[in-house]
Amino acid sequence: MQTAPQVVAVGHAIVDVLSPCQDSQVAELGLSKGTMTLIDDEAAERIYAELGPATEASGGSAANTAACLASLGAAVEFIGKVADDGLGRVFTHDIRSAGVRYQVAPAPNGSGPGTGRCLVMVTPDAEKTMCTNLGVGAYLQPADVDREAIAAARVVYLEGYLCGKEESEAAVDAAVEAARAAGAMVAFSASDPAWVHLHLDELTALLDRVDVLFANEPEALGLSGCADLDDAIDSLAKRCPTVAVTLGGRGCVVAGADGRVTVPARPVGHVVDTTGAGDSFAAGFLYGVVNDLGAEASARLGALAAAEIVGHIGARPLARLSDLASAAGLV
Repeated sequence: MQTAPQVVAVGHAIVDVLSPCQDSQVAELGLSKGTMTLIDDEAAERIYAELGPATEASGGSAANTAACLASLGAAVEFIGKVADDGLGRVFTHDIRSAGVRYQVAPAPNGSGPGTGRCLVMVTPDAEKTMCTNLGVGAYLQPADVDREAIAAARVVYLEGYLCGKEESEAAVDAAVEAARAAGAMVAFSASDPAWVHLHLDELTALLDRVDVLFANEPEALGLSGCADLDDAIDSLAKRCPTVAVTLGGRGCVVAGADGRVTVPARPVGHVVDTTGAGDSFAAGFLYGVVNDLGAEASARLGALAAAEIVGHIGARPLARLSDLASAAGLV
């Protein structure tokens, strides 16, 4: 892809290991269902050994968003770090084959941590519980940030998992500063309710530099400190020009310059796996943003992308999202 990117997505480069399991197995592993937990190498090996048959797929929150944006037809670049190992080569192949520009040089194999992986346990209700070993992806540096691409982009998109990690703090600041210098918008995903709880100070400190905030209901409540969703949206909208809150099967609410817009979820025959639903919603919404489609149309594109993702295992689209959006009359 030679075209200058419309969106530059920054996040952790991860390979997902998805395994169906029962609620009881999640509890026996001492995990809180529906959350993401950071784990070290030893814990990753122990939990992996407890899982049943699994499917490997390239993932990472912002990388998933980048892949969905490319599927919609956007020009997009991803910034994240892998090692020169087997998983790193898988990730690099997958992100590039999805149509995403990816140029960060891999870390030499054996020089430090390997490529990150996320163990995703999917329970029968399609809820996912994630255990993530960030690997070398946690050590994203300012030198890895493509300032030239950011200068040409409309939006820089950051995943919340980057915030609260001392190792990647400077890279986050570099990306935001480059966006501000170039007049690009900064979009940000809160990523996970447990992450919001653990790193509330760091996440809320970033909000005043964010133009578009993505959060689900628990994340919005956590970020705002409010007990009521309407109050939470009002509070967050005072800090961010656009706030998009996803509500699962109830759709989403977007608050912006033109007031609030509520958009229903698209019907899904059978919800298989919610992994990446928020990432894909962000992609659809951002596609609308960079093409000046307005809040409601952007939210409908987000809902369409999310509906495709939750209908199968894995966080990357199996169908071409641009074809689905065209068939639905959204583009």
